Amino acid sequence: MTAAAPAPVRRRTRPGRPAGSGRRAPRRRGSTPLTVAMFLMLAYTMLPLFWLLMSSTKNSKSLFSSFGLWFGDGFHFFQNVHDVLTYDDGIYLRWFGNTLLYSVVGAGGAAIIATAGGYALAKYEFRGRKALFALVLGAVTIPTTALAVPTYLLFSKLNIVNTPWAVLIPALASPFGLYLMRVYALDAVPDSMLEAARIDGSGELRTFFTISLRLLAPGFVTVLLFALVATWNNYFLPLIVLSDPHWFPLTVGLNQWNTQASGQSTVGTAQLYPLIVTGSLLAIVPLIIAFLFLQRFWQSGLASGSVKQ
Repeated sequence: MTAAAPAPVRRRTRPGRPAGSGRRAPRRRGSTPLTVAMFLMLAYTMLPLFWLLMSSTKNSKSLFSSFGLWFGDGFHFFQNVHDVLTYDDGIYLRWFGNTLLYSVVGAGGAAIIATAGGYALAKYEFRGRKALFALVLGAVTIPTTALAVPTYLLFSKLNIVNTPWAVLIPALASPFGLYLMRVYALDAVPDSMLEAARIDGSGELRTFFTISLRLLAPGFVTVLLFALVATWNNYFLPLIVLSDPHWFPLTVGLNQWNTQASGQSTVGTAQLYPLIVTGSLLAIVPLIIAFLFLQRFWQSGLASGSVKQ
């Protein structure tokens, strides 16, 4: 008789680890200098916003006497909001509506024009394409403040100074957005897909709106956000081309309040500065909402095309 073979010994493995793997999975090591730099940058960007939030809850007395990064004597936020919206017959609401008009029409139009132009520069061959792209690169390097005075002189001859068109027309031009969309469209829209659409009988406009525009959506949202922030914070051009307070955006209007407060007596200054602080806080709320709403469209396509199927 022969002895029975011993049963194989089973090695106990930890849950989540494959059998036979004796080594521990390497842990990710964090970079301490990068973490510190990230927190410093976070503090640099969030401290002014936190100060603005705390200051909007104070009245004219505690605004200058209390610590800037904490609450003052009482909670006066809702009273400050009421004063902002009702001061000077509600001129703040007029400025807010003007800013929405300039930003929605200007930034939306700039994003559409940049997307169509960048797509054309990336996917179509035509005479002068390289020279046109070089001209776009040159326009990116020119600061917008240097174009404010020539723009005013041009618009004064066209009799559109002190009208919304003097702000909307320059907002439609976005050389950086055009450059960004041209670079993005080179890889985001495959040439084989365009050839297949042409073989199937699809026209160029139909191909652009039904196929290419969906692939360009992350780039479009990126340009839209850049243009929206630039138009919302635009100050120098509206200051030059607008003289009627009823057409002011928030940037120029709040600066006008600040100028009035600086030139008033002590009592007048103390009454107007809480309105300036609270109005500045209300002015950034739409930008925060826009980023929170559009970031899902932005992030969804950042890694598209990075992994082959």
